[in-house]
Amino acid sequence: MTGVDPVTLEVVRNATAATAEEMNAALVRTGYSPNIKERRDCSTAVFDADGEMINQAETMPVHLGAMPFSVAAATDAFPADTLVPGDAILLNDPFRGGAHLPDLTLVSPVFRDDSVVAFVANRAHHADVGGASAGSVAADTTEIYQEGLRIPPVKLYAGGDRNDDVFEVILANTRTPDERRGDLRAQAAANETGRARLQALFDRHGDATTRAAFTELKDYAERRMREELAALPDGTYRFEDVLDDDGRGTTDLPVVATVTIAEDAVTVDFTGTADQVPGPVNAVRAVTASATYFAVRAVTDPDIPPNHGCYRPITIETPAGSLVDADPPAAVVGGNLETSQRVTDVVLGAFADAAPDRVPAAGQGTMNNLTVGGTDPRDGSPYAFYETQAGGFGARPTADGMDAVHVHMSNTRNTPVEVLETAYPLRVERYALRPDSAGAGRYRGGLGLRRDIRVRDHDATVSLLADRHRHAPYGLDGGAPGATGAAVHHQDGETTAVPAKTTLTLAPGDVLSVQTPGGGGYGDPADRDPAAIAADLRAGVITRARVRSVYGRDPDALPAPED
Repeated sequence: MTGVDPVTLEVVRNATAATAEEMNAALVRTGYSPNIKERRDCSTAVFDADGEMINQAETMPVHLGAMPFSVAAATDAFPADTLVPGDAILLNDPFRGGAHLPDLTLVSPVFRDDSVVAFVANRAHHADVGGASAGSVAADTTEIYQEGLRIPPVKLYAGGDRNDDVFEVILANTRTPDERRGDLRAQAAANETGRARLQALFDRHGDATTRAAFTELKDYAERRMREELAALPDGTYRFEDVLDDDGRGTTDLPVVATVTIAEDAVTVDFTGTADQVPGPVNAVRAVTASATYFAVRAVTDPDIPPNHGCYRPITIETPAGSLVDADPPAAVVGGNLETSQRVTDVVLGAFADAAPDRVPAAGQGTMNNLTVGGTDPRDGSPYAFYETQAGGFGARPTADGMDAVHVHMSNTRNTPVEVLETAYPLRVERYALRPDSAGAGRYRGGLGLRRDIRVRDHDATVSLLADRHRHAPYGLDGGAPGATGAAVHHQDGETTAVPAKTTLTLAPGDVLSVQTPGGGGYGDPADRDPAAIAADLRAGVITRARVRSVYGRDPDALPAPED
């Protein structure tokens, strides 16, 4: 114990959480692109003087578990004794603390007198950072040089002054410089908010007490995590699943997690996972660690303070040069998006044997990344639209899965139809839940959705980077798998199936229909309450034919709705 009284400790804990949340609110409020303002594809966190995370906003799991790697890379490049007030370090290099190139991380020191006492950081997904395809999320890249501008740790602001040379390099390498300029300024504003709040916290409690509270918060989180792990049965638990393919012809890529619980610690070993592949689904270690931390926290107690301390009892082993720890110059844009989801699936699947009452069936297991780019016929300017699509959440041991939500490592919102159609020369033709996509069980999985987008008055390049089109999300305890995803190209009255990972050109009037997977079911479908089946039938969740084929029941014999 550090000697900080419990009341002060709780005040500091909540103050740092509020700081991170206010930073995120500032980033969303001042962001320029729909990707930040509407989808909220961004995250914020607070770190101590050693670069260890103290607290975070509850935003994007795939960002937050990986952000400490970015802060470490920033402070390695610029040690604290070389920094001055007003500095801000930018980076996105996946092999130097980043995750994938569209995620730009900004790290700022917080000073008291002449000493760094903390850091604040935020990460935002920029809708275009250059590369071969608009949106910088292409399904056909084979090396990182094709994926966009790669930024090692560099000062974007020095002593409060913007580094215009760095700014201009970034803007010259994107199709949408006005968006990038606005979103980078929003990131700087968010960190300024964090700096001001932390300086006020140190003013209120003093340097010694606040530093001691940071230390105790980490120690407290570690104790809580160790208590949770100690309550699980010791043993070794293994689970394996696959990615459909890498988009370059390599199929059925195994991702293997062996979870060993020993007293109050856990080791997660990914030995047996596929070697890195030509296509863009390779993940760097930071991404794999982020997904693993998320899964362990979800299975133990999500209310444990999310800081460096709660990760201390977790050891992660990743084979170098593998799908979950790729070496440069591997293409990695989809590792952050798709492989992170499969890492979560296998770690949770392994824990299902140790703690079956805490683990849901598999969710959709993909982010369904869609990018559309071209020249906007309304004003002749380039545009780049990017979004991820929601799908089914897995059924839980005591409840159905949620319909059409962003699952596990993704926690964004959608792009509202009105915003999409105003900002881009596109039209949403259909946006609906997918009947019969939920995995059957005592509790059913969540429904996937269908989103049809029409290209208006111009040729557009479209890239789809998705998964679970061949291998369905798994059920648990006898539950059935969720439906696989699909994509269809509609052109001149003809329909063509589209692979999960593809880049294609759409002509004016063409429609791309993205249909996302459903969540897996939990428990034997024969045990499902007939009233719940009847309610699903009335709501259009399930068709009469599926009531017969999956649940073995006569739709006309189901209970009538209650008055």
